[in-house]
Amino acid sequence: MYVVECCDKTWYTGYTTDIIRRIKTHNAKKGAKYTRVRVPVELIYYEEFDTKSEATRAESSFKKLTRGKKEEYILLNLDTNKKQEIKDFNMKIKDK
Repeated sequence: MYVVECCDKTWYTGYTTDIIRRIKTHNAKKGAKYTRVRVPVELIYYEEFDTKSEATRAESSFKKLTRGKKEEYILLNLDTNKKQEIKDFNMKIKDK
Protein backbone atom coordinates (compact mmCIF):
# COMPACT_ATOMS: atom_id res chain seq x y z
CA MET A 1 0.00 0.00 0.00
CA TYR A 2 1.28 3.46 -0.81
CA VAL A 3 0.13 7.04 -0.28
CA VAL A 4 1.15 9.86 -2.58
CA GLU A 5 0.55 13.56 -2.23
CA CYS A 6 -0.68 15.19 -5.41
CA CYS A 7 0.29 18.66 -6.60
CA ASP A 8 -2.95 20.05 -5.15
CA LYS A 9 -2.05 18.57 -1.72
CA THR A 10 -4.73 15.87 -1.91
CA TRP A 11 -3.72 12.27 -1.24
CA TYR A 12 -4.11 9.15 -3.34
CA THR A 13 -3.80 5.65 -1.91
CA GLY A 14 -3.12 2.50 -3.90
CA TYR A 15 -1.25 -0.76 -3.88
CA THR A 16 1.48 -2.10 -6.12
CA THR A 17 4.33 -4.59 -6.29
CA ASP A 18 6.72 -1.91 -7.58
CA ILE A 19 6.40 1.52 -5.97
CA ILE A 20 8.93 3.30 -8.17
CA ARG A 21 7.40 2.04 -11.42
CA ARG A 22 3.87 2.83 -10.24
CA ILE A 23 4.59 6.38 -9.16
CA LYS A 24 6.51 7.04 -12.38
CA THR A 25 3.38 5.81 -14.17
CA HIS A 26 1.25 8.27 -12.19
CA ASN A 27 3.64 11.11 -13.04
CA ALA A 28 3.52 10.17 -16.72
CA LYS A 29 -0.25 10.77 -16.54
CA LYS A 30 -0.90 7.09 -17.23
CA GLY A 31 -1.90 6.08 -13.72
CA ALA A 32 -5.26 6.39 -12.00
CA LYS A 33 -7.74 8.92 -13.39
CA TYR A 34 -7.57 10.81 -10.11
CA THR A 35 -3.83 11.45 -10.34
CA ARG A 36 -3.66 12.15 -14.09
CA VAL A 37 -4.73 15.76 -13.57
CA ARG A 38 -2.85 16.17 -10.28
CA VAL A 39 0.76 15.48 -11.23
CA PRO A 40 3.40 15.44 -10.10
CA VAL A 41 2.74 13.13 -7.17
CA GLU A 42 5.22 12.37 -4.41
CA LEU A 43 5.41 9.34 -2.14
CA ILE A 44 4.64 10.23 1.47
CA TYR A 45 4.07 6.76 2.96
CA TYR A 46 4.09 3.07 2.16
CA GLU A 47 3.71 -0.30 3.85
CA GLU A 48 4.71 -3.72 2.57
CA PHE A 49 2.57 -6.84 2.88
CA ASP A 50 3.14 -10.52 2.21
CA THR A 51 0.05 -10.95 0.03
CA LYS A 52 -2.05 -8.92 -2.36
CA SER A 53 -5.05 -9.66 -0.17
CA GLU A 54 -3.40 -8.07 2.87
CA ALA A 55 -2.38 -5.03 0.81
CA THR A 56 -5.84 -4.46 -0.65
CA ARG A 57 -7.43 -4.88 2.78
CA ALA A 58 -5.03 -2.29 4.26
CA GLU A 59 -5.67 0.06 1.32
CA SER A 60 -9.43 -0.23 1.75
CA SER A 61 -9.23 0.39 5.51
CA PHE A 62 -6.93 3.37 5.04
CA LYS A 63 -9.20 4.95 2.41
CA LYS A 64 -12.12 4.87 4.85
CA LEU A 65 -10.28 7.08 7.35
CA THR A 66 -10.72 10.84 7.48
CA ARG A 67 -7.77 12.96 6.38
CA GLY A 68 -6.96 13.72 10.01
CA LYS A 69 -6.98 10.02 10.95
CA LYS A 70 -4.81 9.22 7.93
CA GLU A 71 -2.29 11.85 9.03
CA GLU A 72 -2.34 10.42 12.56
CA TYR A 73 -1.86 6.87 11.24
CA ILE A 74 1.12 7.88 9.13
CA LEU A 75 2.75 9.80 11.98
CA LEU A 76 2.37 6.80 14.30
CA ASN A 77 3.92 4.43 11.75
CA LEU A 78 6.64 6.65 10.28
CA ASP A 79 10.01 6.14 11.94
CA THR A 80 13.39 7.56 10.96
CA ASN A 81 14.28 4.56 8.78
CA LYS A 82 10.97 4.71 6.90
CA LYS A 83 11.40 8.47 6.33
CA GLN A 84 14.83 7.83 4.79
CA GLU A 85 13.47 5.00 2.61
CA ILE A 86 10.70 7.30 1.33
CA LYS A 87 13.25 10.02 0.62
CA ASP A 88 15.37 7.48 -1.31
CA PHE A 89 12.34 6.26 -3.26
CA ASN A 90 11.46 9.84 -4.23
CA MET A 91 15.01 10.43 -5.47
CA LYS A 92 14.80 7.28 -7.63
CA ILE A 93 11.38 8.33 -8.92
CA LYS A 94 12.78 11.67 -10.05
CA ASP A 95 15.66 9.97 -11.91
CA LYS A 96 14.77 9.43 -15.53
